[in-house]
Amino acid sequence: MRPTDARRMPDPRRARGSIGEQTAADLLARNGYEILERNFRTKYGELDVIAIDRGTLVFCEVRTRVGRNAIAYALESIGPAKRLQLRKMAREWLRLSTAERPFTRGIRFDAVAVAITREGRVLSMEHVRDAF
Repeated sequence: MRPTDARRMPDPRRARGSIGEQTAADLLARNGYEILERNFRTKYGELDVIAIDRGTLVFCEVRTRVGRNAIAYALESIGPAKRLQLRKMAREWLRLSTAERPFTRGIRFDAVAVAITREGRVLSMEHVRDAF
């Protein structure tokens, strides 16, 4: 296989992540969140979902795992290093979005864990408000 062929092949992790992020964004919207942005890239990484919930700015990390018992594992995977990275990404978003950003009373970090089958069907999900 040539190096260029590898770039054309679908990445299953990216596909699973997209399913989880769409599922999480839909869940948040159904619960009254105003989705401001998705997949915001910073030099530290990517913020999955940025939203407003009743006047609070919410940075939401989405974790998608395969299997029926994947929810607990997905949430546990947001350890101290990832939390620090998320804070840095949020700070970068706040720095870069000053003109477009609506006024909010506070900031919160949420997490959504999504369990899916290998085929991409959503099995379950859990939303943790103020996860860290």
